[in-house]
Amino acid sequence: MLFAPGPQTPAEIEALVAAVAPRPLNLLVVRDIGLRVEEIAELGVRRISVGGALALAAWTGFMRAAQTLRSKGSFAGLAGVVPYAEINGLFATNLPGHQAQGR
Repeated sequence: MLFAPGPQTPAEIEALVAAVAPRPLNLLVVRDIGLRVEEIAELGVRRISVGGALALAAWTGFMRAAQTLRSKGSFAGLAGVVPYAEINGLFATNLPGHQAQGR
């Protein structure tokens, strides 16, 4: 398996897939590269990783809300936050192909 942190265009991804075939390509995506999961899979990528990108997305929201609170004294940066029940539901969901961990 080749772990590829960097290719962002379909041409770059296809070239790497072809270069390592028949071994699988693991693509690291840490920002919006303009491609959907299905499109990346159609290019031949067998695994997509996001590394710390989800944490960076969370920290980005945190920073924006904190900056709004600090600079404007406003809680507007908290508008549209996901309710706790929705977050808890996400973690409680048994995703296809995964077994729930009984406790």
